[in-house]
Amino acid sequence: MGAPPYDLSEQPSAEDILQLLDNAGSSGIPDTRTLTVSPDNIDLTSLASLEAAHRARADWQLGLQSTLSSLRDRDMITFDVKEELTSGLTEEGNTIANEGSHEARLWAALPADAEEGKSMQDLQTLLTAGVLKIAQGKAFAKKWVRKHPSVNGALARVPGVDTIVDETRTQLAGIRDGSVKLSDKDLAELRKRKLIVVKKLVYFSLKKGPAFALKIEKLETDLSFEMLQNGSWKDKPFKKYNFEADGVEPSAGALHPLLKVREEFRNIFFEMGFTEMPTNRFVESSFWCFDSLFVPQQHAARDVQDTFFVKDPPAAKDLPEDYLKKVTQVHEEGGFGSTGYRYPFSREVTEKLVLRTHTTAVSSAMLYQLANAPGGFKPAKLFSIDRVFRNEAVDATHLAEFHQVEGVVADYNITLGDLIGFMQIFFEKMGVKDLRFKPAFNPYTEPSLEIFSYHKGLGKWVEIGNSGMFRPEMLRPMGLPDGVNVLGWGLSLERPTMIRYGINNIRELVGHKVDIEGVEKAAAVRFP
Repeated sequence: MGAPPYDLSEQPSAEDILQLLDNAGSSGIPDTRTLTVSPDNIDLTSLASLEAAHRARADWQLGLQSTLSSLRDRDMITFDVKEELTSGLTEEGNTIANEGSHEARLWAALPADAEEGKSMQDLQTLLTAGVLKIAQGKAFAKKWVRKHPSVNGALARVPGVDTIVDETRTQLAGIRDGSVKLSDKDLAELRKRKLIVVKKLVYFSLKKGPAFALKIEKLETDLSFEMLQNGSWKDKPFKKYNFEADGVEPSAGALHPLLKVREEFRNIFFEMGFTEMPTNRFVESSFWCFDSLFVPQQHAARDVQDTFFVKDPPAAKDLPEDYLKKVTQVHEEGGFGSTGYRYPFSREVTEKLVLRTHTTAVSSAMLYQLANAPGGFKPAKLFSIDRVFRNEAVDATHLAEFHQVEGVVADYNITLGDLIGFMQIFFEKMGVKDLRFKPAFNPYTEPSLEIFSYHKGLGKWVEIGNSGMFRPEMLRPMGLPDGVNVLGWGLSLERPTMIRYGINNIRELVGHKVDIEGVEKAAAVRFP
């Protein structure tokens, strides 16, 4: 290749760079920008042409870096990376450089006679509403334009201002062709008006290295058995090993963000002494999902609009008959301080199979086992994290399938204060410290509390969970002793996951719109 300056479409070879450094002597090449010539076809009035020229210069230097790095690895050269920050015009700035500033165009659109004016309606045919508003403010500030003294809603030139100096246009044109250097104050004002942007160009300063030579020897990359056997390795140059280079990324699977957050929740529960409940049964009977929880059989949540019913098989078998009789009696007649719901309890309804609408169905079955365990009831702390199903319309924040996080504490003489204390400890381990509790209603808990946390990003309190103390109508038919109370709370897994990963649409977290590459690169989650 010939001597510099090079066209931006061609790159010097490694041998060219070595020859240039040899010609430069001890001073080296302080600025590789001097090695190129600017394109001769730049249209200064076209923003696209200007940006293409800047990209061409940046790409040329970037392409040069690869060659320089290979020579530096051989100790043949050294180089420093330099940066040049320049100002480039925005689309609006380029328009002003071509046609004049908004305020100058407004002044030019007004009659030369300061006693005459032009209505705002007429001016809007020449300048857009947005431009006219900016132009009016700037022209008033520069005392070029005034409100017409006698015509309402009209503008006129200021008397005596027969000529103007469009300094903004001059500045922008000078930036574009490189003919002026503005003060920091002027540049800041143009940036504030979004007429210019800062652009960065990387270039290099080159010097000879300790192993500088005009000829590039081939470096060996492998030490072979033959070299060791005949001793030829002693006279061969070897390529240096880069022990800091990244290795080849293994091709492997990746955990979904939901699984990462799920594992953090599990760790919090285990740290607090909880035992995980088995939740591998997605299909439950209406008995465990609703009736054992003292949810009336006419409740809206049990309609087909909210619940998925199983068609085949349609009904459950082997329900605990003694327990079923007690649940039936509480629904029909009441008990344990309750009057019940006073309706005929349907065996057919309680046997219907559904996709579980909440993991509390599992909690109910586990509490029944605790109540009837050999040796009697023993206090327990239980949790579960698994999928539940609701017949809901899918939108940005709702899916028909999602995950529920649930905790249950069963012990003697625990109270609402204990529940609030558990909530504060649990959520503090998630990094949530500002909590509020609001009374609520649930069919199977009384009292019930909604849990709110202050969201700094939104600047308001948002609901993050639900909680309560299970009702006696639910607990006593199970066989739990008097004095045993059960605390429960739950929240979704998707909402904290979306917050942690900055996801606004749940369909980008679960479903066919999930970015697989994003799943692979998603960072692990650690609650503070």
